[in-house]
Amino acid sequence: MKKILGVLLSVLMLLALVGCTSSDGGNDAGNTTEATGTVYYLNFKPEADAQWQELAEIYTEETGVPVKVLTAASGQYETTLKSEMAKSEAPTLFQVNGPVGLASWKDYCYDLTGSKIAGELTSNDYALMDGDKMAGIGYVTETYGIIVNTKLLGEAGYTLEDITDFDSLKAVAEDITARSGELGFSAFTSAGMDGSSDWRFKTHLANLPIYYEYTDEGINDTDAIKGTYLDNYRAIWDLYINNSTTDPSQLSVKTADDAAADFVLGKAVFYQNGTWEYNNIADVGEENISMIPIYIGAEGEENQGLCTGTENYWCVNSKASEEDIQATLDFMYWCVTNETAVKGICGGEGALPSGEAGMGFNIPFKSNPESSNPLVNINADYEAAGKKSVTWNFTTMPSEEWKNGVGSALTVYAADQTDANWDAVVSAFVDGWASEKAATK
Repeated sequence: MKKILGVLLSVLMLLALVGCTSSDGGNDAGNTTEATGTVYYLNFKPEADAQWQELAEIYTEETGVPVKVLTAASGQYETTLKSEMAKSEAPTLFQVNGPVGLASWKDYCYDLTGSKIAGELTSNDYALMDGDKMAGIGYVTETYGIIVNTKLLGEAGYTLEDITDFDSLKAVAEDITARSGELGFSAFTSAGMDGSSDWRFKTHLANLPIYYEYTDEGINDTDAIKGTYLDNYRAIWDLYINNSTTDPSQLSVKTADDAAADFVLGKAVFYQNGTWEYNNIADVGEENISMIPIYIGAEGEENQGLCTGTENYWCVNSKASEEDIQATLDFMYWCVTNETAVKGICGGEGALPSGEAGMGFNIPFKSNPESSNPLVNINADYEAAGKKSVTWNFTTMPSEEWKNGVGSALTVYAADQTDANWDAVVSAFVDGWASEKAATK
């Protein structure tokens, strides 16, 4: 009898131990447990690599949970993701850019419905849904437009109030070009079509004609873009490349660093980029930096604001082990609720314990502080003034192949600005859209 009682007691003790250490599982995700696991984050943003590496170290020091961060090279995220996902130790946390990216990776996306991080969202608009499944969560909202060196603009005899639409932007830019010799600077930075920079034009600038067509049609996606506003796209592209620091024939070798240097060194007044770029241009001086909308000559654009949205959706790898999934959910929740982490993501100069500047992002979570990034606050001013933000419809672009086709055609056209070469841009945009959309069906 004693032997039987001893066996029963051992079984009861073992069951109690298992009950104490197992995860509660299901969609009650993000609750810290004693289960161990690891986190492997494949980061999309090269400009934020140092900050993510530091946050990973801090989290590991605080919790003992190993966090690995790998940052993909600019323009190489999808290629890197495919490569890393094929490995035995695949990322547990990765990103998709919206519905198109989700289509490729939805089978790898853990359902975040009911998770603690989902409960921190300020709006369900930032949840990326796959039917009833919350496949991703937008972790940062960003804004882009034309960044302006207001000091140089003033030296050219203008103020921000002089630019209210495409016609006024064109008049200012062309006047600066006509006087660039005496002024000592150009209107625009180089519109580099190197892989580190071309996304600014084949994706971000291309968003404008898509946005206005979608607005006209009352849609948010299409299998067949009409190209209604491609003449406007040509007009703004011509303005960029013919009033810049660089001969249009040289754009294929011009990089993102070249454009940033043009701006920081006072060689150009205007620089198309976004809130994420502030740390790289801060030396110009906060008092000398502003941002205006990208005007393309569309009707009513005087009421247009900046381009605001997200293509940065966190997804948790559903193929990872239960322990690694839980560890990843815990890390995500920490990132948007822990004071140090939030400062690292949202803060500016000296925000991190190392003295490193924060990422300067705006986050769609309850913990989002008033931004130290002046470009973020400029967007808030536009919205407060009743200007309508341009939505990020480029998340519906069919594929990277489509973007590359448009980018190649833009580069050829820049070097030889004929109608025939622009027709090739239109074909890449319209015909390429239809064929690439059909290929994903």
